[in-house]
Formats: sequence, structure tokens, C-alpha cells
Amino acid sequence: MGSLEIIRRNSASMPAQEMREETCCPKFATRILKEAVKAGTSQSHGYATQKNLLYGYWNKLPKKVQSYVEENIKICKPSTLHICDGSDRENELLMYILQRDGMIKPLPKLENCWLAKTDPADVARVESKTFISTEEERDTIPIPKSGVKGTLGKWMSPEDLDTELNMRFPGCMEGRTMYVIPFSMGPVGSPLSKIGIQLTDSAYVVASMRVMTRMGSKVLSTLGNNEFIKCLHSVGRPLPLQEKLNNNWPCNPKQTIIAHLPAKNEICSYGSGYGGNSLLGKKCFALRLGSILGHREGWLAEHMLILGLENDKGEKKYMAAAFPSACGKTNLAMMTPTLPGYKVTCVGDDIAWMRFDKDGRLRAINPEAGFFGVAPGTSMKTNPNAMKTITRNTVFTNVAETSEGSVFWEGLEEEVPRTAQITSWLGVPEWTPDSGKPAAHPNSRFCTPAKQCPIMDPDWESPEGVPIDAIIFGGRRPEGVPLVYEAYNWNHGVFIGASMRSEATAAAEHKGKVVMHDPFAMRPFFGYNFGHYLKHWLSFQEQSNLKLPKIYHVNWFRKDDQGKFIWPGFGENSRVLDWIFRRVNGEDCAVQSAVGNIPTPNSLNMEGINQNVDMEALFALPKDFWQREVKEVSKYFDEQVNEDLPPEIMQELRKLETRVNTML
Repeated sequence: MGSLEIIRRNSASMPAQEMREETCCPKFATRILKEAVKAGTSQSHGYATQKNLLYGYWNKLPKKVQSYVEENIKICKPSTLHICDGSDRENELLMYILQRDGMIKPLPKLENCWLAKTDPADVARVESKTFISTEEERDTIPIPKSGVKGTLGKWMSPEDLDTELNMRFPGCMEGRTMYVIPFSMGPVGSPLSKIGIQLTDSAYVVASMRVMTRMGSKVLSTLGNNEFIKCLHSVGRPLPLQEKLNNNWPCNPKQTIIAHLPAKNEICSYGSGYGGNSLLGKKCFALRLGSILGHREGWLAEHMLILGLENDKGEKKYMAAAFPSACGKTNLAMMTPTLPGYKVTCVGDDIAWMRFDKDGRLRAINPEAGFFGVAPGTSMKTNPNAMKTITRNTVFTNVAETSEGSVFWEGLEEEVPRTAQITSWLGVPEWTPDSGKPAAHPNSRFCTPAKQCPIMDPDWESPEGVPIDAIIFGGRRPEGVPLVYEAYNWNHGVFIGASMRSEATAAAEHKGKVVMHDPFAMRPFFGYNFGHYLKHWLSFQEQSNLKLPKIYHVNWFRKDDQGKFIWPGFGENSRVLDWIFRRVNGEDCAVQSAVGNIPTPNSLNMEGINQNVDMEALFALPKDFWQREVKEVSKYFDEQVNEDLPPEIMQELRKLETRVNTML
């Protein structure tokens, strides 16, 4: 009898309330673990015979998964094995273990919500330690101009990567449990979905992957003996510890590496327990390996939100939008429109997998099942739907906490009682704004189930995806870039995506507010040569049977001479989406400009807006700014993409240069 069956048998006659109370009891959890270990001795295959199966059914793992697990058990040498089923009971047990180990604490004012605080050295994606490994460097990144450091990805040879991994993974899980996580990116069984198996020694990762993916036994049934993406992760701190942990958070920042092996459909991550470094279904699988799979199979894996917009006539269109991390994707995906009669529904806030169907329409799924959103700046004013989503079943990481058992971050000043005392994410009690440091880390996060969002689209889990009518690019541009403009055609739209630039944010390890090139909002996530990626996008123009979406660029972040935002943003962005909606419908409400089609005067619906907006400033196109922009983009293409830049993109740049130089 497997351990899962023993747990079920022991709790079969127990009332639900008593079960919840018992699960939080150390004696109950210990009893379950002891009985589960004992049950593991009766298993008859492989590793389970070593009396170390802690939870789950070894025999229910497909043969290929068993082989993958056994191979890495021999390398990592975990003390125990836990095969995840994704059940509520399992999650309660994991939360008990995390609480016991001091990695999380309950937030009593919120329903089933938890707070984790990481080692301050493990707080964001580490692009400098993230690699793609292919036989030829040029398969991964364009070869930059001589003397220039490439910024479009980091390559490592298979031989060097083998050396690096062999220095880290052997024995890395000693004294710890190896968790086997079967997960589906996208609805289980959808033809657009892909399945992965992640092995990890972090219960925090398991709890987060349960939120962010479709995880558990159903995935194994769907997988059968088919191929899967292999995901190996370790925090890199075997037991017994050689050094004391910071915040009880196991990690090994000095040895962190995140590696992708496309030829083996494999990801190996070591040393970080946080975010995209450790939740391998997210950026590693869904974008880096996903973009490679899309290139191989004729589809797109993109750093895009997906939303549905329904107008006051009941017409509905779906739009995908690519913004860099921490630039407002979640806010737009969950927007509350200010335009009367309009309704926004959310399909996804971060990643889109898109494929053209048999009728030539581009269809998209959200491969994730949760939101891993940036907390600071999120409030009832900026994103009420997100705030309603995160009030239950949520794991918060690196936010501040209040004395009444809730959470706090920058942006919630008006929503937290003044009597509440705040403890910062660094553990500073009685925090005040005068302390000189933020209450929450700028990249602090909430990890919450998407199904809890009050405006999830009825078709957000549709196996065939939703039809995409418009693609939007955007970023933080404080000057020069208008509120919205439309590409003249598909190739021009691909050029707009390729030339995207945005202020850096706290989502990665960059400092300051320097404007960085971030093509397609994918610069940290390209799985293969960016020049080849552009050719892939351009190739769809050549297929006459396809109904290509219109492409747009937006900029909510333009500032005036006093440094204040000109556009109010948030719910008012519905006015821009309304214009895009009408353009998709063929309405004549645009005029040509040097950069693309912009709204004709008064064509943006400004009815009922409660502040004066300087529309002239919002759409001004300073000639000197755009001449500099052309030079910057040209330099970037020349230095970074070099010989791999498709000629069609250079033609679009030259067309832009001609239009800018002839501006009045």
C-alpha cells in the first residue's frame, strides 16, 4: 500500500475542519511522515526499495520518468523521495514542513496566506548566471561586432557546462527530500500544452509550482510514456549545513547557475530558491525552451499578457501585449476600464503560447495557472482585481508584514490602518518611510491562483486557445515615444518589437533607470539566436493563408518637464484599447506619422476623464529625439545582431530614418 493511500485511509472519516486542525499539528504531520516512509518499503521498483519513498506512488510514474528520477537520485543523493500528487492534503503537509523549518509564517488576517522572506542575496532573476548550451554559439546568440560584449543571451559550450554542473550537483541533496513535480504548462491535454517533470529539494518551490502550473497525478496520466521537459533544481545546501542560513532560506548565491540544454530538452538550476531561477516552468521552460520549441514546431512562445476586451455593443476581441517585467502587464491584464460599457477579462498576465489554427487565425493560451506578480505598486487604486485575487491561498515573498497579520508594500499607504505597526522585509520592526529603505523589496512577489481572479475570461483554459486580434508592444519611455501608434504592416510591426527600449526595473539585477534595449520584452528570455527569432516572426508574412493580427506600440509612462506622468494610466488605458479595437474593426480614425499610424485628433474617447491631459505633449514626436532613437537602434542592431539581422528589419529601420529626417 502506498503512502498516499495510508494518508487517505487515516483521514477518510475525519471531518474537514478537524483535518485542517490536525494537519497543522506536529504530531499528526510526524505520524503521516512515519507511516508514509513505512509504506514506501512495500514498493517493488527501483529507488522505492531503499525505504526512502516518503510520499506518493513510484509505480504510477511512467518508465521514462522513473529513469530520469533514478538517474538524478544517483547524482544528487537525496535522503528521501516525495512524488507529488497536487492534492490539498499534500499542500497542507508541505506548508507544515515549511512553517516548521522557519521558511514561511501564516498571515492570520488573510485566508490561507503565507509570508516567506528570502536570503537578501536571493531576490531576483540572475541573468548574468543564466546560460543556453548548444554545440554552436551562434545557435544561441548572434555573434556581436568585434570588441562588443553581447547582451542577447549567454552561451556555454556543452563541455564547459558539464564541468560546471559536475562541480555542483553531485551530493547536493544529501539530507534533503527530492520532490518529483509532474506539471503541465497549459490546460492538461490541450494540443497547445507541454508537460515537464521538475525534481527539486525545495518545498517552497513545490508549493509555488502547485499554484503556477497544473500539477499532479492527472499530468502523469496524460503524459503516458511520451517525452517531457526535464527540469532539475537544487538550492545547493546539502545537510548538515556548513554555514548558517540567512532567514532560514537555503540558497547558494556564489554557485548559482541556471542552464538550458535545448538538445536534451533539459533545464538545470542550482543555488537559487526564488522566482524564475527555481520555478522552472516559468521563464526557463515557458519562454527560453518554449521559444525553441516554437521555432522547431512553427509557433510562438512570448513574454505577453492576454486579455479580452468587450465593448458596449457586446463585441469582443482578444489582445496580447509584451512589456518588460515590472512594466504593468498584470495591471493591464486585470484592468478595470473607465470607459462606460467596456469590460476586460483576463486570460494571462505574463506569458502567451500562440499558434495559427487551421483557419489561419492566431490562437493563444496562457501556459501558467497562477500569477507571480510584483507586489509594490499594486493597490485597490492601481489594480483592484489583483488585490481581490490575493486575499486567500497566496504565498507572499519579501513583502513587509503588519502587526495585525496582513501584508504591506509601497503603494498600500492609504489601505493599511495608521495604527498598524509594520515590520519590513528585512525584519526591521516599527518601519516608517523615514527609515531610508523600502518596506518591501522592489521585486517582492505574490504567488496566487489565477482562478481566484474575479475577471478571469470564461475561455482562459480553453484547450484551443483564444483568437488574437491585436499584438501590443510597450515599455517605460519617459520621453519622445507617443501614447500609442500602429504598425503600417506585419514587417513594420516586427521591427517595432525588435527595436523596443525601456527603463530597467527591479525584476532583474540591473541598477538605476537606464533605458535598455529589450526587443519583444524577451531580451532575457530568448532561447535561440535573436536574428533567427526575427526570421521566424517574419516568416508568417510569407504565408498567404494566415490572418495576421495588427501590431501596436503603447507608452503609458511619458513624463512632462516636471517629471510627472502625462497620461493617468491604469483604468484610463481602456481608452487606448478602445482605439485599437476600433482600428482592428477598420474604423478610419488614424493618421500617418513618422513612427506609425497615430490617432486622429479627438479619436481617443476622453469622455468622463477626470483630469486634464495634454494630448499634444502625449503625441509629440520631437525630431531630434527620433533621430537619436534611429541612431541608437541602428547601433544596437549593428553591434548586437550584426550579420544575423534579417534584411527586412534593416529596410524598416531605413524607412523610419527617412520619415524622421523629413519631419517638419
